[in-house]
Order: sequence, then C-alpha cells, then structure tokens
Amino acid sequence: MQPGTAPPVTPFLRTAAAYAWRLLIVGLLVYSLFAVLGRFHEIGVAVFLGLVITALLRPVADIVARGLPRPLAVTLTLLGGVALVLGVLALVGEAVAGERTTLVREFREGVGRIEDWLGRPPFRLHQEALSDLQARIGQFLSSHRSALVSTALSGAGHVVAVLTTLALALFSAVFFINAGDRQWAWFQNQLPGSVQGRVGIAGRAAWRTFTGYTRGIVLVAAVNAVLVGLALWLLGVPLAVPLALLEFGAAFVPLIGSPIALGVAAVVALASQGPLVAAIVIALIVVMGQIEGHLLHPLVMSRAVRLHPLVVAVSVIAGSIAAGVVGAVVAVPLVSVVWSVHTALRKARAAEEAGEAREAGGATGAEG
Repeated sequence: MQPGTAPPVTPFLRTAAAYAWRLLIVGLLVYSLFAVLGRFHEIGVAVFLGLVITALLRPVADIVARGLPRPLAVTLTLLGGVALVLGVLALVGEAVAGERTTLVREFREGVGRIEDWLGRPPFRLHQEALSDLQARIGQFLSSHRSALVSTALSGAGHVVAVLTTLALALFSAVFFINAGDRQWAWFQNQLPGSVQGRVGIAGRAAWRTFTGYTRGIVLVAAVNAVLVGLALWLLGVPLAVPLALLEFGAAFVPLIGSPIALGVAAVVALASQGPLVAAIVIALIVVMGQIEGHLLHPLVMSRAVRLHPLVVAVSVIAGSIAAGVVGAVVAVPLVSVVWSVHTALRKARAAEEAGEAREAGGATGAEG
C-alpha cells in the first residue's frame, strides 16, 4: 500500500454497508407510512377494514353472483355479514344481561375470598390495609367524579368517529367487492408501460398474501374463541361468551393478544371461582399458545405468512408504538405483504435475467 492511500475496503464491510443503507431506506419508508396513517388514521383504518371485508366476503359474493346480478349479490352478501355481526353482539349483550345479577353477587363474594387469601401466608396483608385501599379507591372516584364524567362524555365523540369509520369501511367494501379488479386494472393503465408488468406482479402477490393472512387469522381467532369459551363454560367461569369474544378480537394481535385476553379471563375466574380455577385458566394460556403456535398457524397460515416469530414480535411492538392498537393489528399483515412483494419481484427479475441469458446463449450459438 502506497503512503497516503486509504486502506482497501474488505468485501464484508462493503456488503454490510450496502445492506445498511437499504435497511435505513426501508425503515424510513415504514416509519413514514405509519406517520401518515397516524395523521389520517380514520381513513387508513376504514380502507384497511374495507380490504378485510373484501377478503372475507368476496368469495361469497362471487358464488351468489352466479345466480343474481352482481350489484344485488354484493348487497345481499354485505347485509348478511352485517346481520351476522349484529347477531353475535346481541348474543353477547343477552349473555351479559342474563348473568348480571349473578355476576355482581359472585364478584362481591370473590372480593371477600381474595381478601382472605391475601391475609394468609405468604402475603399476610392486614385487614386494615385492604380496607384502607378500598377507602382510597372510593375517595379517588368521588374526588375525580367530574373528570370521569367528562371522559365519558368525550367518549361520545369517539363513538361517532368509530361509526363514521365503519360506514366508510362498508362504503369502500361495496366498491372493492363489486369492481375491485376493474379499479386495479384502471390504476395499472395509468402507469408507464415499463412498470405496468412489475406493478401487476406486486399487486397480485400483495393481494394473495393479504387475503391468505386475513382468512387465516379469522379462522385461528374463531378456533381460539371456541376453545376458550368451551373451557371457561366447563370451569363455570361467568361471562364465558363475552370473554370468548374478547379472545376472538385479541387473536388479531399475534403472540401477545391471546395471553392478554386470557389474563382478563383469569382475573374474572379468580374473583368468581377462586385461585384454583384461576390457576387452571393461567395454564390454559400456555396450552393455547402451544396450539396456536405449533398447530393452527403452521397449518392455516404457512402459505400466507412466512415470517420468523422474532420478526412478528418486533413488528407487533413497533406497530403498537407507532399507532397503538391499530398499529399492532396492521403491522404483521403489512410486513407480510411487503415481504411477499419483494419476493415476487425478485423471482420475476431472476426469471427475466435467466430468459435473457438463454436468448444470449441461443444467439451466440446461432452465430457460431
């Protein structure tokens, strides 16, 4: 090496630098996407829900459209889906109303059992300390009654926002189900001819992964809800149906949603049935985690989501930090779609290069 010249860059360092700036760009794009969704989260959530509804109901609408006009088939399919959701919510409300009196009595008795349990070894908490804690809670509620009332009133605004988002989601789903393919073809035609092929490949890969993930996660959530509801009913835990519905919704957040929902069920079991049943419910968390991780996900979602569990966990945490609960739900399908698009484009590029190599080889042979 001549004096004054820089040392040569090793191949490892050159490769690491090449991947580093690419990862920085990808991270910046993902952060920008979540930032935009955070600014316009109602619209983003509505479009996402519209795509979820389309992924679930498009096959049903296609079947119904074989005997009816397409617009009528889409209308009947959406009305049937809405009726199904409202029926489930009505069932949950009926279950809560039917068990309200029993639940209040059991919770009062359960609080007494918990106090007795905390007063025995190994905790040995004095009754005066527990009574003082109850008094402090009551004093806090009394002193902050106005703040609680204002929070409840401000919740009405959130209800309006939720209803508006759901209405926009249904409105979007109508167009996606009825003519989503034509809308995508129109979008492709507006692009330059040099990129239309790649955009078509990326769009097909993205939709295939998104529909596979959506249908798979709904099936996994339904199986989890049925198993949890049946187990809680057999254990005599009150509100088994609402807790099963909570499990269904929590399953849409991979890895951490189901344990949180079962943790709530364990608290209800502790207050109503005692420590033994609560311990059984806690053991159910481990069993459900094994069933979901080693049976349901590999069988149902292996073709749609091919991500390492560590990538899933990091995606969920990053999504929750960036956009709360919505980000935790959207993170995994978003990362799965991005990865599937990258894989599809890489395979297409490799196929093009292989075809060009064969053409070049054929031309060389012909010249020879």
